[in-house]
Amino acid sequence: MDGSGNPIFTIRRRQRGLRLMNNYYWLIYEGEVTKYCKNNNNYSRIVRSHEKRNVLAHVYSDNRQHKYVVEGSYTTRSCKIFDESRNVVGEIKRKDATGEGVSYGLEVFNLLVKPGFESGFAMAIVLVLDQMFS
Repeated sequence: MDGSGNPIFTIRRRQRGLRLMNNYYWLIYEGEVTKYCKNNNNYSRIVRSHEKRNVLAHVYSDNRQHKYVVEGSYTTRSCKIFDESRNVVGEIKRKDATGEGVSYGLEVFNLLVKPGFESGFAMAIVLVLDQMFS
């Protein structure tokens, strides 16, 4: 939500195919979407990757164009978000402790966003990754 309490994004999990396969995808809508809204065109789809490489997820636009790929390891909070030109537009890093004897858990991380990439959308991707891998 923004400072006024208005939703910035709505995240919904959907299932494709057989229930036995754990084939879920997530839709990220701009703003608030009601339960019965079917025709909101401003969304992105995030699909968990089943590749053997370090690709975690693929992000598609509402017209099914491949836009971003998330690579790395979410369990260690070390991920990068690449655009279609393979430029890094966002990065998740574990927060380093500055003092001796201080350590942070996995819940504390840095989200670095490059200029031109919306920070709210980057955080929505992080929330979806957390649902995928937690």
